[in-house]
Amino acid sequence: MQFSILVSMFIFSLSMSISPGPINITILSTSLIHGFKKTLPFISGATLGFTLLLIILGFGFSQTISHHPIFFKILECTGALFIFYIGQKIMFSKPEIEVVKNISVASFTDGFLLQWLNPKAWIACLSGISLFSSPISYFPLILFILIYFVICYISLILWGISGHKLSKIFTNTSNIKTLNFLMGGSLILFAIYMLLKIFWIK
Repeated sequence: MQFSILVSMFIFSLSMSISPGPINITILSTSLIHGFKKTLPFISGATLGFTLLLIILGFGFSQTISHHPIFFKILECTGALFIFYIGQKIMFSKPEIEVVKNISVASFTDGFLLQWLNPKAWIACLSGISLFSSPISYFPLILFILIYFVICYISLILWGISGHKLSKIFTNTSNIKTLNFLMGGSLILFAIYMLLKIFWIK
């Protein structure tokens, strides 16, 4: 395999993983409020969820769903509702110093499900598969999956570390609540835009 293809796999994986999206914003907010360690289950769930999605789509399922456009409509609608749920969860969560029972901590399951309901994840998977799969060998696809797994995990960890670092700056409870409100609100607005695009915007 050419070195240029490996570089392309790396750049593609990094650009899709590190760029802001529902997963990244949730990680940033959760780490800001509850600390990096309590964000790791969500990060692990998101990474494994995406990797499993990539494996399933890569080994044949992408061809099946391409013949059923309604699937993507259902996915977008369900994903928008789940992103809305995560957004309001972030928006109204309390800083760690005010939390007695951490009911608002994003869990492993939240991370796993959010990837499967995240249109960005599906676009990344389908785009990557079309770019790096081969009709004569599974090796390029397997290598791409391994590279994406590592890059995705590292990228999400960096978002978690960023949230932890921000918590050192935003020591005032009201400031944390404001930042949380903005991040949660951005997810809610994104979810509303998705729904508008599905049902009204042509």
